[in-house]
Amino acid sequence: MSGVPYLKALAAGLLVGALYATMRVRSPAPPPVALFGLLGMLLGQALLAAL
Repeated sequence: MSGVPYLKALAAGLLVGALYATMRVRSPAPPPVALFGLLGMLLGQALLAAL
């Protein structure tokens, strides 16, 4: 079960990549989009830790 956090991280990365593709955000993302993504990662990490 030690690989579960890595699988969660991979799934989150794939989800964000799909969202970027859907929103047609160029890569690298503009600073506001990147900061919003970082905030989402922090909130997601806190949510997973609370479960």
